[in-house]
Amino acid sequence: MKAAVAAASVLLGITLAPFAPSHASEYPSKPIRMVVPWPPGGVTDVMARGLGAAMSESLGQQVVMDNRPGAAGTLGVGLAAKSPADGYTVLMTDVPSHAISATLYTHLPYDPVKEVEPISLPSRSPLVLVVAPSLGAKSIAELVQIAKSRPGQLAFASSGPGSITHLTSERFMRDTGTKLLHVPYKGGAPATTAVVSGEAAMYFACISAAVPHIKSGRLTLLGITSAKRSPVFPDTPTVAEEIPGFEMGCNTGFFVTGGTPRDIVQRLYTESMKAVHTPRMKELLASNSAEAAPYTQAEFKQHVAQEIRNWGAVVRAAGLKVD
Repeated sequence: MKAAVAAASVLLGITLAPFAPSHASEYPSKPIRMVVPWPPGGVTDVMARGLGAAMSESLGQQVVMDNRPGAAGTLGVGLAAKSPADGYTVLMTDVPSHAISATLYTHLPYDPVKEVEPISLPSRSPLVLVVAPSLGAKSIAELVQIAKSRPGQLAFASSGPGSITHLTSERFMRDTGTKLLHVPYKGGAPATTAVVSGEAAMYFACISAAVPHIKSGRLTLLGITSAKRSPVFPDTPTVAEEIPGFEMGCNTGFFVTGGTPRDIVQRLYTESMKAVHTPRMKELLASNSAEAAPYTQAEFKQHVAQEIRNWGAVVRAAGLKVD
């Protein structure tokens, strides 16, 4: 029968295109694994769980969390990158760490561009520049002045070598012509505690973690790294008002394995953007001083590529490499 149809089509001058099934029409038919390359309890994990819960309801399939911390996030990202490209393994990670790793690591076990497909940016929030009250700095200009008068003596805390909090301070030094002493800690919480106690002079912290200490007076807030002032602290200037172009944040992105069929990619984009507008996610974002970015999938992909270029320049300028 098939041969007869084919023969008839040739006689009539008709070309029969092969039938291309829609992957999205059957997707998802089983639970989806969401890899989070950081420990439970952090900002990325909290946002991933909120988004996963909202998408579970919309997709009709459970989105299961899989925390895979290690190697500054590259362990979990590598797992997602090497998973089957069928949409059943997705990834939530902070964009700066992903971008930094692209240049920082000499031998990444995955291609951060080809094997990791950006979908959407469900959560973005700024970093805040905080200092120990004992330092006496009340503005960014005063901090720079103090740092220049004591080259190599002021310590800045970070949540670990190669982290966004480390590289942001490296960029701060580059842009202000200052020389600071790097003191890395094992995570954001001990780094914040170090500045509260005066063990370190300054820290670029995720805003959600720093707010309680700022409001209690245990940290002095000097600036915010967003493009515009934060509604949480409307009287605090952006760092860019003092250092033009100094914009970055704790941006949590949603990704999938590279090579996933386009119709599934589009479905994941649509569902993730639908999820961020649910009451649950709106409340979660607001409580963490965050917002969803209104990027299209193509725009987010361009954003990630630009972040890789920007952070690559910072890594190279700082002379950092991890083999």
